[in-house]
Amino acid sequence: MANFSKPSVPRFSVEVYQNEYLPEGGREVNAIVTVTATGGGTVGQVAGGSPSYRPGQVPDAAVVIMVDCSGSMDYPATKMRGARDATAAAIDTLRDGVRFAVVAGTHVAKEVYPGGQGLAVASATTRGQAKEALRQLTSGGGTAIGTWLRLADHLLDSADVAIRHGILLTDGRNEHETPEALRSALDACAGRFTCDARGVGTDWEVKEVTAIASALLGTADIVADPSGLAADFTGMMEAAMGKEIADVGLRLWTPMGAEVKFVKQVAPKVEELTGRRTEAGPRAGDYPTGSWGDESRDYHVCVEVPAASIGQEMLAARVSLVIGEPDGTTRTLSQDLVRAVWTDDMAASTSINPQVAHYTGQAELARVIQQGLDARKSGDVDGATAKLGRAVQLASASGNADTAKLLAKVVDVVDAAAGTVRLKAKVEVADEMTLETRSTKTVRVKK
Repeated sequence: MANFSKPSVPRFSVEVYQNEYLPEGGREVNAIVTVTATGGGTVGQVAGGSPSYRPGQVPDAAVVIMVDCSGSMDYPATKMRGARDATAAAIDTLRDGVRFAVVAGTHVAKEVYPGGQGLAVASATTRGQAKEALRQLTSGGGTAIGTWLRLADHLLDSADVAIRHGILLTDGRNEHETPEALRSALDACAGRFTCDARGVGTDWEVKEVTAIASALLGTADIVADPSGLAADFTGMMEAAMGKEIADVGLRLWTPMGAEVKFVKQVAPKVEELTGRRTEAGPRAGDYPTGSWGDESRDYHVCVEVPAASIGQEMLAARVSLVIGEPDGTTRTLSQDLVRAVWTDDMAASTSINPQVAHYTGQAELARVIQQGLDARKSGDVDGATAKLGRAVQLASASGNADTAKLLAKVVDVVDAAAGTVRLKAKVEVADEMTLETRSTKTVRVKK
């Protein structure tokens, strides 16, 4: 019998970028924490192009694909065809040995493959069977996404694997269950699996889809044209197959008298983590970061420290990456320190660290886009013009070219540097939804 081993764990590094100098009486310390994972145990390619582990390694992952099969998926018919083709493409991307299932979602959730409330093990045979089973994906019924997520959670829980992931596709609003029922399902699934969510067409609710991805630490996006689904699903599955370690926590320890004001991910997208803290011993708390492959992310940490006199210095926070062990203990993967030094040098204490300045701007960019689009929808022309003008200014100044292009489809830019814009009289629904869905995507600071 082959001697199988689990994939190797990536190596993590934590780097803190900050201006540690405060004026006399200063209390707020800001830092950008860059977390990088490298050298995990992924793979080559097997024949046919799907990723595979090196010989002797067992994939430690399970994936459930949830496909909207409500009645609206037949209008136009290209949506249902696109969903079947995209699911088939995602199945082809599964590594041998990965557990998987396909769920058809309407006002109820039904396991289309493999059936029996379990997961299949990916192989040439099961991939072929799963693609044959996609013929069962026909449209009819309503939309109750919470039921889809709960079934996915049940299926994923049946596998003894580290990486649990969902891919969810919808084309409409969640009209057949209450917002409270969806929120309850998201609360129940949070921390149990990650989930990427996609909206196809333009009849779905952006805030609903982005809330699902946010709660389950996945990505959200729009696929306005169903013909783009297969490429998008393939990309999502490739990213999922690249994950090698799950449930990594960002742990913040602060000294007596210090208080964490906020923690947010700021690259590759803005994600508020402050309210997701779980206590981890005296003066320490963990913030979830989800699953990792070979990648790098940035976090903005803000700590309020006790005021002190000139010449004093203190440790404002210790930032660690931690992971739980089977025996209930936690292991530290890497760590760095956030410092505070009080000085009477005005130049030092008033200087803003470039990383902190950049990501403060990126977080504001995401916020003013949302505010501007909400104002536009409510008919507040002046408010929308002001907020979207500020967004154009921030996107231009930070070099966020992708967001700048999306903004230019919603406003006519008169002067990008000054933030002078005019609202377009006619905007394509898909363009507005794309801007809203991708508003939290950021560009990284050049270090």
